[in-house]
Amino acid sequence: MAPQAMHERDGVIWMDGEEIPWRDARVHVLTHSLHYGSAVFEGLRVYKGKVFKLREHTDRLHASAKLLSYELPYSVEELEAATLAVVKKNEIDSGYVRPIAWRGPEVIGVSAKGTKVHVAIAAFPWPAYYGDEARKHGIKLLTSTWRRPSPQTAPTASKASGLYMICTMSRDAAEAAGYQDALMLDYRGQVAEATGANFFMVVKGELHTPTPDCFLDGITRRTVMDLAKKRGIKVIERAIFPEELSQADEVFLTGTAVEVIPVGKIDDRTFKVGPITNQLQDDYQRLTQSF
Repeated sequence: MAPQAMHERDGVIWMDGEEIPWRDARVHVLTHSLHYGSAVFEGLRVYKGKVFKLREHTDRLHASAKLLSYELPYSVEELEAATLAVVKKNEIDSGYVRPIAWRGPEVIGVSAKGTKVHVAIAAFPWPAYYGDEARKHGIKLLTSTWRRPSPQTAPTASKASGLYMICTMSRDAAEAAGYQDALMLDYRGQVAEATGANFFMVVKGELHTPTPDCFLDGITRRTVMDLAKKRGIKVIERAIFPEELSQADEVFLTGTAVEVIPVGKIDDRTFKVGPITNQLQDDYQRLTQSF
């Protein structure tokens, strides 16, 4: 059975200050952000009816908009209250929240001057991104031919829709080749991230992760780094080059959607799901069930 289309669900979506029926949440075809990629968004998980890291995600939504030179018309506190209301109204116990802000259809053209900023928040049930088999044996990544841009060529610290075009292309190409996701290098040829998750590798008991200077410093990334440090695991942020992958004892990804997911293969290299990955998976699961 095909999954239910997102626009055909029931419930409510918070949009521009009010809750409206899910199927009535629409935008005009000439919406500026649709044409020029200037929407900003977030992804949050709901565990046992509670939204994990709500303040951090809401702060980042505001920061992303500012990086794209616009202000959100709602405060952090107002957006937090709207998020909690939508989760409750839609009776989400375990699920996902997608806030998004965009520039409207008042004008068309590269300049966004004169557009109105809109904000919407949707919440819906969403199971684990990958199943138990992936948790046990890891997912497969294919190195993309596309690269993450320099911060001098794009607002890479913003969670902006336009920055995900190459991620979509990379992931679709990887899936067509029999992989689950793509490994993205950056403009220098260094390991950056997957298409929507941060990258970690374990080398001789230490945790290594790329310095987030041209991609998002993920909220889950920072959470897992803190969990590792509490375990006494040394965490090293540095430039990682593709040829260093052969030194890795374990590889895993982190993100709100994927949580902590092991990687069993990158291109032709294989990796075991080891004790540090398993420990951090367990620690993260305990944290999200008890906050």
